[in-house]
Amino acid sequence: MKKILVAYDGTEPADHALATAIDLAKAFGAAIGVVSVVPVHPGRSPIDPWDDSAVHTQQLAKAQRILTEAGIEPQLHKLGGDPAHVIEQIADEDGYDVIVLGSRGLGPLGRVLQGSVSEHVATHAKATVLITR
Repeated sequence: MKKILVAYDGTEPADHALATAIDLAKAFGAAIGVVSVVPVHPGRSPIDPWDDSAVHTQQLAKAQRILTEAGIEPQLHKLGGDPAHVIEQIADEDGYDVIVLGSRGLGPLGRVLQGSVSEHVATHAKATVLITR
């Protein structure tokens, strides 16, 4: 385990994923990267005004502050697109061998209606995927 990518959106599950990644990085001497993806949807309003670039910039700043306080200097990634695909792409292109994500705990209906980023990443990423609760 050399490089850990944390998918971060500022929620409680994402905070738990970040804490887990910190523990792993300290145990294995691994580097940490954090990705926050601005979801872009096709249609009239491709970016949700309540989930835009400014929101993700704040999320990354929070993650960076937490990691810096833990003695870790992260690499930050902020991109737009489909969150699951962007997470997989960053992990692959930048050589992350572990991806850590938080689970929102969606039930079967929620996964069908909203889609599960963690489920998609777990079944499609080339890296090892750890989903925290």
